[in-house]
Amino acid sequence: QVQLVESGGGLVQPGGSLRLSCTASGFTFSAYPMTWVRRPPGKGVEWVSYINSGGDSTDYADSVKGRFTISRDNAKNTLYLQMNSPRAEDTAVNCWARARGTNGWRGRGTQVTVSS
Repeated sequence: QVQLVESGGGLVQPGGSLRLSCTASGFTFSAYPMTWVRRPPGKGVEWVSYINSGGDSTDYADSVKGRFTISRDNAKNTLYLQMNSPRAEDTAVNCWARARGTNGWRGRGTQVTVSS
C-alpha cells in the first residue's frame, strides 16, 4: 500500500536550519510531482512547496521563497524540505508531504516548532 513517512521535524531556533524528509513506498515515486504542506497553529492548511516528478521544476509559497528548498532523490524514493532561516511563523503543528493533490496520498506528518 501507499506510504509516505515524514521525519526530521522538531524544535529549531529562529535563523537555524532543519531538514524534513519523506520516504515514499507503494507507488512509483519518480512518476509523481510532490508537494509539502503545513498547518500552522490555529490556522488552515498552507501550501509550502512543489516539485515536479523529475525534480527540475520547483515552486514555493511567497512566505518561504528564498529560505526553503524542496528536492527529491528518486533513486531513494525520498522527498526533502530544507528549511533555512526559519521564523516563528514557520511553526506548524503538522507538516506533511502529498501526492496527487488535496485528496490524494499524504503522510501523517511531522511537527515543526521554531522558537528560541
